[in-house]
Amino acid sequence: MTKLPSSEKVIRILEAAGFIFKSQTGSHMKFASGSKIVILPVKRREIPLGTLKSISRQSGIAYELFLNL
Repeated sequence: MTKLPSSEKVIRILEAAGFIFKSQTGSHMKFASGSKIVILPVKRREIPLGTLKSISRQSGIAYELFLNL
């Protein structure tokens, strides 16, 4: 199985795609780009597979891009 990315790697991908940090509530960060909003758990060594797929769907970034780092 492919190693899942950490929160930091996902944040770097989102920022490279033009997403901007908007706010943080507890252990979740909100990033926005245009009308797209992505909620991301913070300080995780590995983002769970289902959560990663949801982040991919919300952001419009291909799921494979998150895995191929």
